[in-house]
Amino acid sequence: MSLNTANTPDGKGVLIYNGEAILLYTRAVNMSFNHGSATALKGKKSGALYLTSHRMIFVSQMNDGMRSFSMPFFALRDVTLEQPILSPNYLKGNIQAQPGGNFDGEVTWKLSFPKGGCIDFGQALLQAADMAQRYRPFDAPPSYAPAPGNYNAAPPGYVIPPNTNYYGFTAPTHVFPEQPPAGEVYMYESPPPYPGIAASPAHPGRAITSTGLARLYRNSVGHRFHSPPHLFDSDHNTRIRFP
Repeated sequence: MSLNTANTPDGKGVLIYNGEAILLYTRAVNMSFNHGSATALKGKKSGALYLTSHRMIFVSQMNDGMRSFSMPFFALRDVTLEQPILSPNYLKGNIQAQPGGNFDGEVTWKLSFPKGGCIDFGQALLQAADMAQRYRPFDAPPSYAPAPGNYNAAPPGYVIPPNTNYYGFTAPTHVFPEQPPAGEVYMYESPPPYPGIAASPAHPGRAITSTGLARLYRNSVGHRFHSPPHLFDSDHNTRIRFP
């Protein structure tokens, strides 16, 4: 996780890496944090959410100290879909800070979707994170460092078209049909420093202990959705479940 590293200096644009693709986008998301000491993480945030081939990126629309919040798949922990009786569904989880990412330790985050789509986004996140596990690093999360080289307006093709099979991933664009506005997405010249859905030269990959996407199943007690726990049983692995 890193704070204020995925936005342009003016805070109006999002920065992605060369080879990183945007799978889903929505501008109607609320985000909040617990257990974080950074002042920039205090309070409820409203903004846009990107699901890319390598991470989630939240870009705040608030006029405060938080501009963006980057959450690589490999750093996610204990992600759950909460379904309260009297309030909307929301996603929550823990994220481990990247050294040098403008924050230390671990925080608990919460995402809510006022216009709906929480379950669909959560399932898409599960699929993308599971696919990225094939290329996860053996060691601790890499330190954050500013991407070398310049960045420019992203070229055509950075958003995956609807109904496209992207290395086995198909995004629920029928629920999230929006695309980022023109002029708000910029791309570094350098590739992502951490693994994503597809292998890159920096991350040739290795097999995980089971194959394919973790299948969701319904538990007869409390209508809880889970991913099979044996997929996420080692250090630095994502553990995702859907209550």
